[in-house]
Parts: sequence; structure tokens; C-alpha cells
Amino acid sequence: MTLQDPALAPDGSRATGPVEATALATAAERDAPRRRRPRRSTRVPLGTALRRDWQLYSLALLPLVFFLVFRYVPMAGNVIAFRRFQPGGSIFGESWVGLRYVELFLSDPTFWQVLGNTLTLGLLSLAITFPMPIMLALLLNEVRTRAFKGFVQTVSYLPHFLSIVIVAGMVMQLTSLDGTINQVVRALGGEAVPFIQRPEWFRIIYVSSEVWQTVGWGTILYLAVLTTIDPSLYEAARIDGANRWRQTWHVTLTGIRPTMVTLLILNIGTFMAVGFEKILLLYNPLTYPTADVISTYLYRVGLESNNFSYAAAIGMFEAVIGLTLILSANAISRRLLGTSLW
Repeated sequence: MTLQDPALAPDGSRATGPVEATALATAAERDAPRRRRPRRSTRVPLGTALRRDWQLYSLALLPLVFFLVFRYVPMAGNVIAFRRFQPGGSIFGESWVGLRYVELFLSDPTFWQVLGNTLTLGLLSLAITFPMPIMLALLLNEVRTRAFKGFVQTVSYLPHFLSIVIVAGMVMQLTSLDGTINQVVRALGGEAVPFIQRPEWFRIIYVSSEVWQTVGWGTILYLAVLTTIDPSLYEAARIDGANRWRQTWHVTLTGIRPTMVTLLILNIGTFMAVGFEKILLLYNPLTYPTADVISTYLYRVGLESNNFSYAAAIGMFEAVIGLTLILSANAISRRLLGTSLW
């Protein structure tokens, strides 16, 4: 007599109980290809978004109109860089001259002089003015006395709200023969120096005034970003034995690096547009060799000499250089640091 295994079915196959059947069914469902449920689109139609958030969109209406009227529509006038424009005639010029004005300014020695001045002042401003707000923000971040920190912030912010005309007037008063600086020079036994009439002093005066006027305002964004850094990162750095300098280098600067890169790209984009108003108010014919930049040269050629086509060609050349710089800086930053504007 042969004893049959109770786990086997009469046909010899292994019998399956309720528990085993459930387990096998679960395994089969797990091994079977899963059907992905179609995801519901979260994109809201433009009409619905406008009706729902019309208050927010209305706030952006005025800036859009401003840029449309004063930035994009005037671009159509750049065509006069390739046409001969005469005041009182057609707004798009009278006759086509091609690259005549481009060739004219490329052969103009004055233009290359102002291009060199523009690059020099731009480099000095970028190298000195850009890192100063970062350093001031790092120093203020270490201050623990609230009253002193607020006092320094207020004093450093105030020059930003002064008009360019007022700043230029203050600079001229300070650097005049009877100004404060020359009074100190005389008190120390020296002779008065006409700083504002000396070409070799103009760049120092301009960059110093830019630092004084912009360094406080530039710290606002960096101080705001510093508050978003996780304090646990500093605690972990201290546990690893990092001193304050290493914490600043590896934690603080790393935390604000995306903001630094973004602002650097924006500053490079305006590299060629060196402060026109301040230079126009501070410079004079004696300081043209070091103070005359492309924007002031355009002002004299276009408005004072009424050579609008020539001025438009130079302005287009300046815009092309600025566009090339910002595209290159953005591409380099995206490749090396992984941070970019777009």
C-alpha cells in the first residue's frame, strides 16, 4: 500500500492551499508588467490663470509696457546704422549705405581710445565693486551686536538713494582745490592737487565713488541669502574641526555661490555700459584720455554733432559686444559650475 503525500493532488501535482494560492497570485501580480496610470496634467490654461490671478498679472503689466515701449520698439531704429539718416526725413533713413559707418568707426582712432577706456573702467569696476558687497555681507554676518550691525547697514545703504547729480557734486567738492581732500593734503605739508582735472586720477575717483555708492545696497541680497543657509552645516563643520575661516570658505561661500554667479553674469552683461551719467557729470576735456567712454562718445557724436547714423553704428557695436559677453559668461558658468541664468 502506497501512502500519498497530502500536499500532492491526485494527478501527482502539488496541491495548493488557500494561503499558498494567495501568495502565488500576489507574486504573479508583482512579476506582471505594471500598467502605468496616465498622469493628470497640472498645467493650467492661460485663460484660466488670467481669470484666477488677474491681480498678480496686472502688477506685471506696467513693467511689460515699459520694456516694450522703451526697450523693444526702439530696436527698429537700429536700421539707421546701415542707412543715411537726416533729421526731418524718414525715421528709417533716406538711403542704404551698408557697412559704411561700421568701417568708419573701425578706422577712427578716437573710437579705439574710448573702447580701451570703457574696457579699463569696466574691468576695474567689476574687479573691485563686485566683491566688496560680498565681503561686507560676510563681515556683517559675523557681527552679533544688533545695534552696531543696524548702524553699519544704514550708513552703507544711504548713498544708494542719492541722485547721481548729488553724488557727482559731492565728489567734485571733495576733490576740488579747496575741497576736503586737499585741505588734508595741505595740513600734512603737501601741495593741493587738482584731482578732477588730472587724467591719471579720474579712474581712481570714479571707482571709489562707485564703491561708496553701491557697496551697501549690494549687501542686501547677500544677507538675505545667508539667512537661508542651514545652521546644521556649521555644526557639522565645527564637529569636523573647521575654524571660522574654513566654515566661511566651505559653508558660507558655497551657500551663496549660485547668487554670486547670477549677479556676476548680470554684471558682465552690463560690462560695456559703464556709468554714463556719472562720467558725463565728472569728466571734462582735460580728462578725455582716460575718462571718455563709448556712451559719452556716442552722446557727443550723436546729439552734439547730429551724426545719428554713425552713433547708431557704434551703439550697435557696443550692444553686440555686451550680448557676446553675457552669452559666453552664461555658457562658461553652466559648464563649470552648473549655475546659469538659462
